[in-house]
Parts: sequence; structure tokens; C-alpha cells
Amino acid sequence: MALAAMAAVAALVSAATIALRLRFADRGVDQPGHRSLHERPTPHGGGLGIVAATLACGGWAGAAPVWLIPVLVLAAVSWADDWLDLPFWLRLGVHLASAAAVVFFHGAGSPLLVALQVIVIAWSINAYNFMDGADGLAGSMSAVGFAAYAIGFAQAGQAALAGLCIAVAAASASFLLFNWHPARIFMGDVGAIPSGFLAGGLGWYGCLIGAWPLWFAPLVFAPFLFDATVTLIRRACRGERVWHAHREHYYQRMVRGGFAHDAMCLRWLLVMLAGASLAVLMLLFVEASGWIGAAAWSAVLVVLGRRIDRQWDRHMETEPAK
Repeated sequence: MALAAMAAVAALVSAATIALRLRFADRGVDQPGHRSLHERPTPHGGGLGIVAATLACGGWAGAAPVWLIPVLVLAAVSWADDWLDLPFWLRLGVHLASAAAVVFFHGAGSPLLVALQVIVIAWSINAYNFMDGADGLAGSMSAVGFAAYAIGFAQAGQAALAGLCIAVAAASASFLLFNWHPARIFMGDVGAIPSGFLAGGLGWYGCLIGAWPLWFAPLVFAPFLFDATVTLIRRACRGERVWHAHREHYYQRMVRGGFAHDAMCLRWLLVMLAGASLAVLMLLFVEASGWIGAAAWSAVLVVLGRRIDRQWDRHMETEPAK
């Protein structure tokens, strides 16, 4: 009952904050461009609702400041970036510092292990940001992924973190009311960056305290991580600047190849639900077979990715004739 009440409050806080942001919709507008998928000017900053709900309900749930303070800092820097386009090195420095703060607070370990943990969390931050490029996509992933985290923390007796996660999930679901295609507002860095921090940081922490095995968090967020990682590797191999905006992600290729935004997002949402449900079911009932399930699901994602690649190749073959 407490989690249900928290979810309701988080959804209301998120919706109210976004509605307030929309009253100033003529300020902070993303214009359509050759590196974006939207076709009309759309305000950004909808992630403020998610951040407000996370801070308010996370504090209510008793989440430690080590989670809430970085969310606030990352949101503030990302809000500035949404408006001012801050340098990449400055943003990355804040991401690394936030990740390092969490790792050091919970016990550092060897320098190599510390570096690996910080990189994993920082990559999650940026992967989330990379995947916030289509109506409904990042909000759907947050709603599904953090709901799965909430179940994982609840079964481990971590009530405060379960409350924090259910707040993020409910706030993200509320955001979808404004962001489903055609979007009235975008999440923006102010929402994507803190969400990525919590996805990576809480995923790592849950494993650290034994709330779930190592495979659980990557399996929950597998579609996002697969798309972002494969796309980054491809661009790096071509010698491109991987931090620059582009339209080469799988979800972007689907839209550019003919899928409507909502049709694409529904397919992604089904894949997200399937993977997160598999992770939760294995955690609760067949944890010993987790790595087998994770490997099998990874193979499914590879097959789906190859299918999108083939469809994209056919699209590129016919596009010049149009």
C-alpha cells in the first residue's frame, strides 16, 4: 500500500511539474534538424517532472542522500546543457564525478575495480541519453526498468530503494502522457541523465548488496544497452566522433525506414517488457539459471538487431530512387 501511494504521488508530482513547464512552451524549444526524428518544434524539459518526483518521493521513502544529491546535481547541469549546450568534457566530468561519488561512498576497492565500476555507471548515464531520441522511448524504458528494480529491491528487503525506484517508474509513466507520439514535450538531458545515473548506479548497488545477481540489471535494460553499445562501437570503428548527435541507432533506423513513432515504440516497449519480466521471474524463481536466460535473451536481441539491419539495407538500396 505504501508503494502504491508513493507511485500515485510521484505520478501527480511529475504531471503537475510537466504541465507547469508547458505553460512556458515557447521557451526552450528543440527545432527539427537532419540529426533528429521530430518534424515540428517541440519544447524540452519534460524530465523536470521525473526529477521532481524522484527527489520528493525518494526523500519520502528514505533513500540515502548519496542517490538524491547526484540526481539533483546531474539534473542542474543537464538543464543548463539543454539551454546552453555545455562542452562535452564538462558534462562528462560531472558524470564521472557522480559515478565516483557513489562508488567511493559504498567502499572503493582496488583502483582497477573502482575505475571499472565508475566507467560502467558513467556509460549507463550516456547510454540513456543516447537513447532519448524518439517519442515515448526513454520514458517507456524508465517505467518498465525501474518497476523491475523496485520488485528486486522489495524482495531483498530494501524498502527505501524500492520506494525510490517505484517513484521513478511512476513519474516516467506519467511523463509518457505528454511524450507519447506526437510528443507535446521531450524529456531532455535534465531527465535522461539522472535516469541513466540511477539505472546504472542502482543496478550496480543492487548487485553489491546481494539484492540481485550480476546479470539482473543488464538484462532489465538490455534493449537500451544493446542499441547504444553496438551503435557506439560501429561509429567508433568508422572514426566518427561518438559524442556528436546522429541518427544511426536501431530505433532511429526503424523510424527513418518507414515505421511510425508509435509503432516503433510499441515494439520496443514489448521487447522491454519481455526482457524485464524474464529478469524478474528468474530472480524470484530460478535465479540459478539466470546466466542461461540472459545469454538466451541476448541472442534474441542480436537476431532482432540483424533483422533491423537487413531492413535498413533494403531501405538504403531503394531510397535514391525515391
